[in-house]
Amino acid sequence: MRRLLTFVSAALVSGTLFAGGLVTNTNQSATWVRMPSRNASINADAVYYNPAGLMMMDNGFHFSLNNQTIFQKRTIESTYPYLNSGTYEGSVTAPFFPSIYAAFKMDKIAFSVGFLPIGGGGGATYNDGLPSFEMSQSDLVPSLASSPYGVTGYRMDIDFEGTSTFLGFQGAVSYKVNDWLSVAAGARYVTAKNTYEGYLRDAQVNTVGGWLDAADVIGEIAVTAQDGGSNLNQLITNNLGGFTADQLVQAEVIDEATRNAIVGGLTSLGVPNAAALTIAQSQATFFGAARVYGNKATLLEDQEAEVEQTGSGIAPFFSVNISPSENFNIAVKYEMATKLELTNKTTKDLTTGYLDEDPTKPITRFPNGAKIRNDMPAMLAVGAEIRFPLFSLNAGANYYFDKSADYGHYIDMTPENSTDYLTPIKNEDIIANNGLSIQAGAEINVTERLAASAGYSFANQGVNSLYQSDLTYGLSTHTVGAGGAFAFSDNVKLNLGVSYTKYMDDSVKINHYLGGMNLMPTETYKKSTLVFGVGLDLSF
Repeated sequence: MRRLLTFVSAALVSGTLFAGGLVTNTNQSATWVRMPSRNASINADAVYYNPAGLMMMDNGFHFSLNNQTIFQKRTIESTYPYLNSGTYEGSVTAPFFPSIYAAFKMDKIAFSVGFLPIGGGGGATYNDGLPSFEMSQSDLVPSLASSPYGVTGYRMDIDFEGTSTFLGFQGAVSYKVNDWLSVAAGARYVTAKNTYEGYLRDAQVNTVGGWLDAADVIGEIAVTAQDGGSNLNQLITNNLGGFTADQLVQAEVIDEATRNAIVGGLTSLGVPNAAALTIAQSQATFFGAARVYGNKATLLEDQEAEVEQTGSGIAPFFSVNISPSENFNIAVKYEMATKLELTNKTTKDLTTGYLDEDPTKPITRFPNGAKIRNDMPAMLAVGAEIRFPLFSLNAGANYYFDKSADYGHYIDMTPENSTDYLTPIKNEDIIANNGLSIQAGAEINVTERLAASAGYSFANQGVNSLYQSDLTYGLSTHTVGAGGAFAFSDNVKLNLGVSYTKYMDDSVKINHYLGGMNLMPTETYKKSTLVFGVGLDLSF
C-alpha cells in the first residue's frame, strides 16, 4: 500500500539526471554535447574519458573549461480513479553543470586533474506532488462516501523539491609505454549531497456540510470507535464478553437499541459480519479501529520535511590506449565502484506510520543520523576513433555493473493498514540486467578552423518493474547531439553543442490496497532532457 506521506527515496534525485547509467553522468564536456561519443578522446576531455589517450597530445599544458545548462521534464500518469488528476509533472533545471580538466604532458608521462558532477547535478521540483503523495488521501472519498459525511472530493496543498550533487575530484598519471601503447591510473574522490524540502498542508474533504479538515473528520471516527469500545466495559466486567450482542438481546441483558449501536458501529467501520462477533471481540475491534484511525488522523495533519544527506567515497580507475596507427586509436577504461554511505541530517521529518509493537511510536521517513547506501557502480568503457584529413569517426560503449552496487532501494508491498516500514531490497531483485550504452559520432572539418559534429547514444537501464515507482524510475534513452567547434588559434578552441534525450515510456502496475483489495493501478513514466553546452579548450 502507498501509505500516507510515503515521501521520497534517496534515488529520486541522486540518480543520473542526464546521460549515462542509473546513477552515473557521462555527459562530461561540451564536446560530448555536440558529439555524444567520447570514450576514445585524445583532446583535453580525455582527462575523464580516456586518461591514457592524453599521451597522444602535444607536450605542454592543456585545459578544458565546460558548462552545460540542462532542462528536464518528468511526467507521471496514473490510472487510479480517485485522484483529482492522473497527470503529475516535475521539472529539473541545472543552469550550471561545470566540468574542468587540466593536464601537463611530457614525452613519456602526463599528470592530470579533473572536477566534474559525476552524479545528480540538479534540482527536481514537483509543485503538485506525485501520485504516491495523495493516493491515500484520495481514498477518503470512497471510504467516507456514505452518511453521515457523504464525502465527494478532497484537496490539499503539496509541494516538494529535491536536489542532488555528486561532485568528483580526480587525479591520474598517464605513461607512454611505447609508440602504440599508453596506460594510466588514478582515483576519483566523490562527495555526495542530497537535500529534500517539502510539505503537505491543509488536507480537506468535501462533506455534506462543506469542506472540512480531513484530520478532524478521521479523528472524529477514531473518537467514536474509542467510545464504542469503552461502552462495552461494563459487559466485559460482568463476564459477558463471550456472548454476541444478539445472544444478550435474547437473554434480555441489553435492549435492541444497544445491540444496534454495537453492530451498527462496527459495520460503519467496515467490519464484515459484525453481528457474529462476541462482545470481547467487538471491543477489541473498536479499540483497534480507534488506534488505526487515530494514527491516520495524525498523518493527515500538516507535515514538513527538511533533510540533508551527505557522504563521500573513493573510486580508483585504470585506462589503456592502443594506437595501431597514427590516425587510429582504441581506448579501454575501467572504474571501480564508489561505495557511498550517506548520513541524514534532519531538521524536520515526516511521520509515515507507527510501529506494530508500539502503536504510540511514530515511524519517520528520514531519521536524524540514519545511514543509507547510495553507491555508484563500477563501469567499463571502450571506444575507438579513426581520423581522416577532413573528418573523423568514433564509436564506443559503456557497461555498468549495477547488480553488484547497493543503491539503498526500498519497496512498499505491505497490505492495507499495515504499519510496517518500507523494506530494503537487494539490487538483484530490481535489476534485470546490468546497464549498457552504445554511442557513435562523426566530425567534419568545414574549414581549417571550423568543424561540425553530430552523434547518437542509446542506453538500456536494465531495471525491472519492481524498481519502478513515481519516486524513482529508470528508462532507456535515445540521445542525439550536434554542434561545432571554432579554433581561434592553434591553442584556443570554442565548443558549442546541443543535445536532446528522449526517454522510452514505461508502464507498471503498482500495489495499492483499498477495502482489503489490491486495486493495482497503472503508472506510466515519461521523461525528456534538453542540454546546451559551451566549452573552451586551451593549450600552451
